[in-house]
Amino acid sequence: MFTAEELYIQSHIDPEGELLSRLNRDTNVKLVRSRMLSGHIQGRMLKMFCRMINAKKVLELGTFTGYSSQCFAEALPDDGFIYTIEENDELEDFINEYLALSPNKDKIRLLMGDAKKIIPTLEDEFDMVFIDADKREYCEYYNLVFPKVRKGGFMLADNTLWSGKILDESEHDPQTEGLRRFNDMVASDERVEKVFVPSRDGLTIIYKK
Repeated sequence: MFTAEELYIQSHIDPEGELLSRLNRDTNVKLVRSRMLSGHIQGRMLKMFCRMINAKKVLELGTFTGYSSQCFAEALPDDGFIYTIEENDELEDFINEYLALSPNKDKIRLLMGDAKKIIPTLEDEFDMVFIDADKREYCEYYNLVFPKVRKGGFMLADNTLWSGKILDESEHDPQTEGLRRFNDMVASDERVEKVFVPSRDGLTIIYKK
């Protein structure tokens, strides 16, 4: 269910379009952890961020059902691309079903497997990296992708408030602790500029100097 504020925002931004609306609906109907989907508001934000920096090469860690991948791809030029990495092979058919329907399918390159093993094999330098995979591994993802982000490029880290658990001193599950370590590491990293946006579940925007 959407809040009144979310409904108001959705009615005053660009529509998500028929394909993304269908993907949104099917994800919520067919999958258990549907809240992992970026959704309409965040999807439009991701597209806008990509547009703002004229990104040509994007790397995404954590595809889920491919909603955010398709949002990024909308903003990419014809010769741009996004690598999106997903470890859960049970999602592969679902992802590919919707990628096949996308007008931007040629820009989206799905890589199945462990991001920690795949990232070192990528030879490209990226304009933007979106981190939205295993919360326990955010620090390792950050260290692996950092050399592959161009100077002046951006990293976006999702779920960095983690439903408020970050602030709850009684919460010590591995995901929460992983995000705490990540937030502290980024806050102290002088190689980057960073801003913490309390949108949705928390989004950290990181600029590589």
